[in-house]
Amino acid sequence: MNAIPLLVREQFWECPNCPQVDKTTDPRANPFHRCRGLAGLTAPLVPAGTSCKVTAHEREDFIAGELVQMHHGRPISQIRTTRDDGEDCVILAPTARIIAE
Repeated sequence: MNAIPLLVREQFWECPNCPQVDKTTDPRANPFHRCRGLAGLTAPLVPAGTSCKVTAHEREDFIAGELVQMHHGRPISQIRTTRDDGEDCVILAPTARIIAE
């Protein structure tokens, strides 16, 4: 019996805001990282060579007592990846907290 070699496709990823790179072999992968260019916010990596920009967008409503992610002292609601053929958006939902008395 002969062994059949399995082909593994490697996908290279990069960040347009920092020097972070990654390599995956899972076709379903969509890696994220703590981006130094976005002050440590969790941002997606994009396929290497993709012409795009990844930006953080400020939250436009009242924070109240919610725990939100901050970027340079401002509350952030989403990370948006804009390409020529469309855009993707990651929503940064606030964390609720309970105060027991």
